[in-house]
Amino acid sequence: MVHDTATIMPAPLDPALLGHATVTPEGAFAAGSMQSFELVYTAGFYGIDDSGSIRIVGRFASDQSQPQLDDPKGWNYTTVEASNGAVLRVRFDSKGNVRPWDRTLEIRVVRGYLEAGDTIIVRFGDRREGSPGMRLQTFAEESFEFRVLVDPVATYVFQPLPEQPTIAIVPGEPHEWRLVLPTLRRAGQPFRLGIKADDVWGNPTDRAQATLRLEASSAIGGLPDEVEIAPGRFATTLEGLVATGVGDLVVRAFVDGREVARSNPLRIVAEDEYPSFWGDLHGQSEETIGTNSARDYFLFARDRAFLDACAHQGNDFQMSRAFWNELNALTAELDEPGRFVTLPGYEWSGNTALGGDRNVYFATEGRPMRRSSHAMIPEDRRGPHDVDLDCGTAAELFAALRAAGEDAVCFAHCGGRYADIKLAHDGVLERSVEVHSAWGTFEWLLHDALEAGHRVGVVCNSDGHKGRPGASYAGAAAFGAIGGLTCYRMPELTREALFACLRRRHHYGTSGARLHLSMLARSDGEMELFDDDPALGPALARPVERATMGDIVRCNGARLELEVEVSAGAPIERIDVFDGKSLIATRRPYGEGDLGRRIRVIWEGAEYRGRARQVIWDGRAVLDGNRIERATPINFFNRDKVLEREGGHDLRWRHLTTGNFGGFDLHAADAYAGRLHIETPLIQAEVPLSEIGLEERVFDASGDLPRLLRLFRLPDDNPHRAMHLRLPVELAADRDAALYVRVTTEDGHRAWSSPTYVVGRGSFSGRGRPGGGS
Repeated sequence: MVHDTATIMPAPLDPALLGHATVTPEGAFAAGSMQSFELVYTAGFYGIDDSGSIRIVGRFASDQSQPQLDDPKGWNYTTVEASNGAVLRVRFDSKGNVRPWDRTLEIRVVRGYLEAGDTIIVRFGDRREGSPGMRLQTFAEESFEFRVLVDPVATYVFQPLPEQPTIAIVPGEPHEWRLVLPTLRRAGQPFRLGIKADDVWGNPTDRAQATLRLEASSAIGGLPDEVEIAPGRFATTLEGLVATGVGDLVVRAFVDGREVARSNPLRIVAEDEYPSFWGDLHGQSEETIGTNSARDYFLFARDRAFLDACAHQGNDFQMSRAFWNELNALTAELDEPGRFVTLPGYEWSGNTALGGDRNVYFATEGRPMRRSSHAMIPEDRRGPHDVDLDCGTAAELFAALRAAGEDAVCFAHCGGRYADIKLAHDGVLERSVEVHSAWGTFEWLLHDALEAGHRVGVVCNSDGHKGRPGASYAGAAAFGAIGGLTCYRMPELTREALFACLRRRHHYGTSGARLHLSMLARSDGEMELFDDDPALGPALARPVERATMGDIVRCNGARLELEVEVSAGAPIERIDVFDGKSLIATRRPYGEGDLGRRIRVIWEGAEYRGRARQVIWDGRAVLDGNRIERATPINFFNRDKVLEREGGHDLRWRHLTTGNFGGFDLHAADAYAGRLHIETPLIQAEVPLSEIGLEERVFDASGDLPRLLRLFRLPDDNPHRAMHLRLPVELAADRDAALYVRVTTEDGHRAWSSPTYVVGRGSFSGRGRPGGGS
C-alpha cells in the first residue's frame, strides 16, 4: 500500500514528557535595554536522540537583536553547551520556523544524545568575554516568550513545551512628552487633550512624574493651569474642553519653566464644518502575527494613542473561527459612539498573483469570513468547517461580498503581499488605497488606481505588529517608517458616520502627523455633485457651489479653483498639487529671497513592490571649500541608522527607505561657497553650493519605482506652520481629472488628500436625477 504522507497529521508526543526550560534572571526589563539571559533546557523522559534538535524561537514582529556566535566581545554574543558534553550544531535563521514564530535559534545534537535530566545551556548576550549583552525588543510585551520547541525523536517534527519561560518587557524612562489635540472643531464644541510621556523607543511609559504647567495660545474653557502626572499612569486625558474663539489653537506644556511639549494645532471654526476624527484601522495582535492581545491592541489605541477609531486586521489564513468570534465580541463591546469607534474586519491575504492584500471591514458584527485560504488553520480541515467560503482570488472575494449583499468596505494595501489593483478592483466595495504604513510609502498604489481609471480615496494606517496602533514607531527593525494615520471628516463619531465617510472618501492620510488639511474646489461654471461614482451605474447628481476631497463632480466650465488650507505642528516645506500622476504646481510658504545657508539633501524610493523593497542609502557627503557648521537628520527612525559628522567637512550615515524618504539638513558656514560631493550605493553627485536654490536638483536612479536623490535650499528659519493657497486648474474637455494635494513638512512628514474627481464635461442631469456615466 502506498501512503500519501503529505496528508498524515503526526500524532504528538506526550507534552509532559518533553522536558522543561527556565530563564534567568526573571522579572521585568526595559524595552530596548541591553541584557544577558541564561536559558536552561532540561530533557524529559524522551531525552533527545542523535540528530534531534531544539529550537528557541521568537515572533516575527520582534526587533530583538539577533544572536551571533562568532564575536565574544560583540553585541548579542550567544553560547550553547550540553551538560553531558554532547556535540551541538547551532545556527540562527530569521525565517527558520512556522510563522509567527519565525526567528529561530536551532540547536541540533550531532554527536551523542541527551537523556532525561541532561541540559542544554544557552547564554544570550553572554558577557563572560566582554560582550555588552543582547538588546531586547524595543516595544513592550507583558509576556515575552523564549519559546522552546523540541524534536526529541529526530523526525523534524517540533512540539512546544507545555510551559514556556517568559519575561516582561516594559517601557523605559520618560524621554519625550506628547500633547495630542483633535485637528478641527467648531466653536463651542467639546474636545479632549491627551497627555503622555514616551520612552526613547516610543512606548508610553508609566514612570513619568512631573507637574506640567499648561498654556494655550487662546482661551480654553476647562483647561487647568497645572496637571500632576504620577508614576503608574501611562496617559492622562482632559475631557470636555471648549474653545469659543476661531483660529488655530496650540497647547504647550512646561516643567520648571522649560517647554517640554507642544501640541498639534487645533483649528476652531465658526461655520458648520464637519469635525475631524483620527483613526488607525489596520494592525494585528499576538493571536495572528502581532504582539500583545487583541484587547490590549484596542485599549492602547483608545487610551494611549488617543485614537477616535480603530480596527483589527488579522491575516485571514491564520484566524480561526474561535478568534474571529472573539474579535467580533470585542469590537461590539468596545464600540462606544461619541468616544471610540471600532469596526469588525480582517485582512484578506491572498498571494500577489491572486490580487494581493485587501482589508475588509463590516458595518456589523457576526459576518462570515471569506478567507484567501486556511493555510494555518488545520483544525478547520477536520469536521465541520467553513472552507467552502474561501475565495481564492481578490476578484472572487469582491464577487462573494457583493452576492451576499454585505455592508462592507475594502482597502487595497501593500504589506508583505502588495495589492495588484489593476488585476482586481471593485469600485462599490474598494473605496480607498493605503499609501503609507509602517512598511513604507506606496504612492505607486494610488498611481496604479488612477491609471486604471478607478476613483479611490487615500488612507494611511500603521499595519503595525508591535501592539501600538496609532503610535507605531520603527524601533530597530527593517521597518523604514512610522505608522500612518487617517483623518476622517464626518458629522459625528459613530460607526454609521465612519462608513458613510469611507464611502464618500472624505478623508486624508498622513505619515503619522496630526495636521489640518482642507481642499475645496469651485468651478467657473455650473457644477454637479454625484452621490456615488457614475462609472458604477446610474448616480443622482445635484447642483453645488463647491466640492471637497473625495467628491466626484461634473463641471460645465473650463476651470476650477482649488482652495487649500494646511495647519501643521511643524514648518511647512511645500504643497504639491497633482492631477493624476502629473505634478501641476508646487507652492511654498517662502520665496527665493528667504533662502539661507541650509541645504536639504533627501533620498527616497523603493527597490521593488514586494517584500524586498528596502533601498540602502548608506553614504558620505564631503563639503569642499566650505565648512559644515551642523547637520540635522531627517526621518532616521531606526536608531541603529545614524548620521555622524566627522570634522568640519564630512558627514557619514547609515539609512534605508521603503518608499518613503530620509536625509539631512546641512548648515554651511558660507551660503554659496564650495562644492558638495555625495556618495551613496545608487547615486554619486557633485554640485556647487552656488547652484543649489529653491528649485531642487534631482538625481534619478529609478527603475520600476522612483529612487531619487534631491538637493534644494531652505530658509535658515522657516516660521510658517500654516498655508492658505488658491490655485486655478484648467480642465480638459476630453478627459477626467483627479485633483489632490500632498503636503510635506520640514520634520519629514507627509499628508495626502483624497482626490476630487472631475468627470468630463457634458450635459447636465438636473437636480435629483440620475447622471450619466463618465
